[in-house]
Amino acid sequence: MKPCSRSIAARVRTLVRRVHLWLGLSVGLLFAVLGLTGSALVFYTAIDAALHSAIGVAPAGAAPGTTSPIWDRALATGRARWADPGGKWTVEVTGAGGAIPARYYPAPQRHGDRMMVWFSADGARIVRAERWGGYLMSWLYRLHMQLLAGEVGTAIVGWSGAAMLVLLGSGIAAWWPRGRWRKALAFKRDAAPIRRLRDLHKLSGLAGTGLLFVLAATGALLALPGIAQALLAPTAIPTPRPAAPAGPRVSITRALATAQAALPDGRLVFFDVPTDAALPIRARFQVPGDPHRRFPGSFVFVDQISGRLRAVHDIRRGNTGTRLTSWIRPLHDGSVGGMPTRLLAVVTGILPTVLLVTGALHWRRRRRATVQQS
Repeated sequence: MKPCSRSIAARVRTLVRRVHLWLGLSVGLLFAVLGLTGSALVFYTAIDAALHSAIGVAPAGAAPGTTSPIWDRALATGRARWADPGGKWTVEVTGAGGAIPARYYPAPQRHGDRMMVWFSADGARIVRAERWGGYLMSWLYRLHMQLLAGEVGTAIVGWSGAAMLVLLGSGIAAWWPRGRWRKALAFKRDAAPIRRLRDLHKLSGLAGTGLLFVLAATGALLALPGIAQALLAPTAIPTPRPAAPAGPRVSITRALATAQAALPDGRLVFFDVPTDAALPIRARFQVPGDPHRRFPGSFVFVDQISGRLRAVHDIRRGNTGTRLTSWIRPLHDGSVGGMPTRLLAVVTGILPTVLLVTGALHWRRRRRATVQQS
């Protein structure tokens, strides 16, 4: 390499290292917070159930099926307590016995937080009701997704994800060896503390960069759905027009039977019931090939009055963007491969804290050494 070329390469490497340093010192703390809260949220529902005995103990007996009268009974129990004309109920079908989780959303103009509700296994009682963000795990969720700052916090989380990708990329570029790879991958136990810190930071980053890149990229797409829509352009989910209500509502079991018939091989996960009878019931299904068990991407819309099918969104009939979009959340929360990948997601979420601490300590020691030499 010519001297001029070596000089340019050295300047570029110095610039990359400075970018990595200042990004690490600026967004590194945010990266650590998001990583730690993300690790805790991997087992969100299990931890929450363990902290609340009223919902954590499942009675003997099979879980209610789609034809069970328990769903109508639970909704009647909830409506007796919350009756907002513009509100909406979302009920989760866990496939297990025990308390039935649900969410009540007040009308948007009321600007109220959703209410998290758990019905007894027979749907006749409310065994727990707490406002979203008012208990530990939901507070952690809001911190992770919004930094407790609403839509502004969500935007900060999303765009900081892009900065984290640059941070990870600059770290790899700054490390990239100019000579032997064996030396670049070594950890010298008998070296000076400042060298051991650098090696620990280097090896931790190399071990987790790929996984951290996936978490940061998918997290940014989740926080910035508009950007995800523009990049992937998935098939739009239908929005049936409100129908003029003319008669009593059909039972939830009848509506769910219609929805199940539309996707016979699907597994019902959630159903939404607006208080306004003009709006359709929306049932959410996991169909074969959908990677996310809890938040799948197929929907069936059923009229609340007639019980007729209004629309179907089956991700198997969507475009490539639809299929790519379906992988964002399972890749982010580690559920894509079951328990092994969930545990891997927990460990990966701790790595940003390790990188922040080792990087900051190394920078501090190096700065002290520079001051002493001058």
